[in-house]
Amino acid sequence: MPDLLLAGIEYSGYISIVKFVVFLILFLPWLALVDWVHTDAVQVEAKATFWTAVVFGAVAIAVLIWMIVPVFIVGMVIYIIALAGTSASYVRHRNTLVMDFDRILTAEHFKGLLSGNKENKLDALKSFRFITANGNEVPLPEPRTPDFFGYKATYDLFSDAMWRRASRIMFYLTHENYTITYSIDGAAIKQPALGMEKAKYLIPFIKNLADLNPKEKRKPQKGTFSIHQEQGGSDWEVSTAGSTAGEQIQIKRVTKEAALRLVDVGLNADQYEQLNRIRDLKQGLFIISGPKKSGVTTTFYALLRNHDAFLNSINTLERQPAGKLTNITQNIFTLSDTGVTTYAKKLQSIVRMGPTIVGVADCTDSETAQVACRATKDGKIVYVTLEADNVTKALGKWIKLVGDKNTAIETLLGISCQQLLRNLCDKCKQGYEPNQEILRKFNIPAEKAKLLYRAGKVQYEKHNKPIICENCQGTGFVGRSGIFEFIAMNNELRSAIKQSKSLSDITTHLRRAKMLYLQEQALNKVINGTTSINEMVRAFSQSESQKAKKPEPKA
Repeated sequence: MPDLLLAGIEYSGYISIVKFVVFLILFLPWLALVDWVHTDAVQVEAKATFWTAVVFGAVAIAVLIWMIVPVFIVGMVIYIIALAGTSASYVRHRNTLVMDFDRILTAEHFKGLLSGNKENKLDALKSFRFITANGNEVPLPEPRTPDFFGYKATYDLFSDAMWRRASRIMFYLTHENYTITYSIDGAAIKQPALGMEKAKYLIPFIKNLADLNPKEKRKPQKGTFSIHQEQGGSDWEVSTAGSTAGEQIQIKRVTKEAALRLVDVGLNADQYEQLNRIRDLKQGLFIISGPKKSGVTTTFYALLRNHDAFLNSINTLERQPAGKLTNITQNIFTLSDTGVTTYAKKLQSIVRMGPTIVGVADCTDSETAQVACRATKDGKIVYVTLEADNVTKALGKWIKLVGDKNTAIETLLGISCQQLLRNLCDKCKQGYEPNQEILRKFNIPAEKAKLLYRAGKVQYEKHNKPIICENCQGTGFVGRSGIFEFIAMNNELRSAIKQSKSLSDITTHLRRAKMLYLQEQALNKVINGTTSINEMVRAFSQSESQKAKKPEPKA
């Protein structure tokens, strides 16, 4: 080996000290590189033996070539290419195994070295505290450990989802990765896919937070955890389920439906005034209806909260409560109840306890509807929720459930049906003069719609970098509000409905009583600039696609 070394350095009959020094300067980093690759590969769970052998072997061969090639500079170039090539190959591979926070030789890595960005990110991690289902805070793990990768991946996911105001995060497994979709203001927005390498740290970490079994991928599991930040906390519910494609995961933000008041749900002034009168009545039944995911539960809770819980005894019967109602007794019908009682019998037992106000969620059977009707005759206010697309269908469904039109209508106070529309962002929405053809298509009076609004278009900086609105995060919308098809009953209307032969007849009587359709209420919000025509079309197209084509039932 020494003879070979001297032969490589010796040229033209003598040893060049300069070349020898250059050789040593370039040779020593190789030894350090081999040691670093082995140590780093063990930490990031790469194939340590394989990569150590690759780096050592490739550069060792390059050293031999350098010694043999008669032209020193040519051998040096071959050595440098081998050293740089194997280093780059390893770095590229190890960067796919770690979180972006721990990647090296990237633009972000160099920026972090210059600005101290890594310390800032560590501070951000420490201020983002995860609280498990058991109420324990998860400490920041040691860097470059599987727990740290899981912690950081979860931080990246939730800091982004919360900034974008996502209420739901859905994971769908494919052959190559997990696709991720956020639900933002009720709209599904796809996000960059999650690679399998990152998922193997992220998903077990989230399951552990929610006190679920990380190894169970077939049976459904459900759990909760919390996130605490300086500006406040948030609760999240994790649901998993097996499928033919693999494990599906959904993470839902636990919202505060129970905290909303009647004035906050989106009613117009006249609707609010009429609904507000119910709290002064002594008996009667009111129906809250709407399609799935239209905010019916929020309105249901708001109506219950509209009554003074200290002056009234308020009870509910629910299958899946969306939140906790202060000073209101919430009775939950669970799977364990199905063996000994029914939904109707549980409602009957609640009514016998003597509450003044009863809320019945998801009324789907005749027996429950009949118990609710009888409760109103005993001097109670009853609120019932039904799934329906409009007031007429809700009324037809109620009559069918009760089984007798006169009984169903006799104590009915009114019916609402609702839909949710996204509100335009006040910071970036753009006004425009509408096309007259569009106005005619939607039957909008031209004098009332000289200026309409739509979601703002993305603006760009000089270097073609998008300027994202901090208020809506670039979606063009912030929050949602309800639109309501609403009718309050009176004796004249009750009498007319009792004599009706079909739902068409009922609709005619409701229109004569000045009930506006959901689409008409939506147009009012378009005209006053709360939402856009495109959002109205999106919401109702989505609703129409979910409708089943059924023959019109008899009233």
